[in-house]
Amino acid sequence: MINKIGIIGAGQMGNGIAHVCALGGYDVILSDLDQSQLDKAIKTIEGNMGRQMNRGVVTEEQMSAAMSHISTVIGLDGFGDVDLAIEAASEVEDVKRAIYADLCPILKPEAIIATNTSSISVTRLAATTDRPEKFMGMHFMNPVPVMKLVELIRGIATGEDTFREVRELTIALNKQPANAEDFPAFIVNRILLPMINEAVYTLYEGVGSVEAIDISMRLGANHPMGPLQLADFIGLDTCLSVMQVLYEGLADTKYRPCPLLVKYVEAGWLGRKANRGFYDYSGEVPVPTR
Repeated sequence: MINKIGIIGAGQMGNGIAHVCALGGYDVILSDLDQSQLDKAIKTIEGNMGRQMNRGVVTEEQMSAAMSHISTVIGLDGFGDVDLAIEAASEVEDVKRAIYADLCPILKPEAIIATNTSSISVTRLAATTDRPEKFMGMHFMNPVPVMKLVELIRGIATGEDTFREVRELTIALNKQPANAEDFPAFIVNRILLPMINEAVYTLYEGVGSVEAIDISMRLGANHPMGPLQLADFIGLDTCLSVMQVLYEGLADTKYRPCPLLVKYVEAGWLGRKANRGFYDYSGEVPVPTR
């Protein structure tokens, strides 16, 4: 039975997961290595819940109750009694492995670990822990409070009880679970990221400008936002990481990351979070950078 949830990583995904878990009535402990990141996360959660309250999605009482369910911690103090630990750290395998090495000795034996990885092998990550049968992927979509889907990924060793408990939690959070097999990038990113990468190639080869590409996909394919705008929203470093996982994991040249995407990441132009990517976000209106 899952009652208390620990979330590791207070970034964009971690604070969103904390938001929906707290609204669902679960006790949440949000962990990071940086107090300023934790403070920023709480401010973000309050702001996002405030917008939900203004739209009538939640009441003031629900917001107040949800915020009271969230506590923050530097490191992993307090994780000894969590029923589920959700790792929402950077999409870097070595970072995740290091977290599990610190986490596993602290957790109670029956605790489940879920990773929010968007592309890395769940089986491989599970094998680095002391409980592969209690480990699985729980991939929330961004922005978490808005997006309804959660991809559930079983590793080769994931137990049926673990999968059932996490699926029941997903439904209790008012999310729609989708079962995905443990292959590189799972379902959503296996389809979405090659499209974004192809849009970057289209820009790289001079077929269209940033503006022309995004307008074409919005108005020609009825997408809510253009692929380059979406890449900036996701983070170009994350886009590149997923493409590298696909390229290395499937050994198919169609997944080769576009050199222009690599160049933007090398420049630190990571999208919205860096105030610059395929668009410059320093002014009131985003301006294409190419």
